[in-house]
Amino acid sequence: MIRNLVPKRLYLTKGVGFHKEKLQSFELALRDAGIATLNLVSVSSIYPPGCKIISRKKGEEELQPGQITYVVMSRCESEEPHRMIAASVGVAVPSDKRLYGYLSEHHAFGQTEKQAGDYAEDLAASMLATTLGVEFDENQSWDEKRQLWKISNKIVVTRNITQSAVVKPDGRWATVVAAAVLLFD
Repeated sequence: MIRNLVPKRLYLTKGVGFHKEKLQSFELALRDAGIATLNLVSVSSIYPPGCKIISRKKGEEELQPGQITYVVMSRCESEEPHRMIAASVGVAVPSDKRLYGYLSEHHAFGQTEKQAGDYAEDLAASMLATTLGVEFDENQSWDEKRQLWKISNKIVVTRNITQSAVVKPDGRWATVVAAAVLLFD
């Protein structure tokens, strides 16, 4: 029997890893994020209706090594010395808890943690705004958009989780990850 797989909770996490091998730098980033022992399944970007965001610590307590775990994850990696990399997941939750929201994945080169986080958050909010009928101008600055969404009273929470790093000059790979980890009852 297939059960309804609508997550009831999620938590946000992030990590960074450095290693001479690309795959091991990714593994170290997953370890830093606390999700390396899980079998991760990437899913698209819908924030489930009625879902609650919990702390990373509380979420990690519910998981077991080897567990199949659904995530919305962003990942960025490079071995180019001094290259700035960032991975971010943005969240936009409607004020009406019966409606779905959005989780956005964004990865970038050359953006600071704040720039990448703001972009991911705004991306999620703009996707939600279009489904809610909130008008917005993509050419407005991020701060102007946020003000519009606050005024609309249709989007109650926007946030992001972002990890950035600068690739070291020693030839090692750097990997950054950001993830929303979905939990079921």
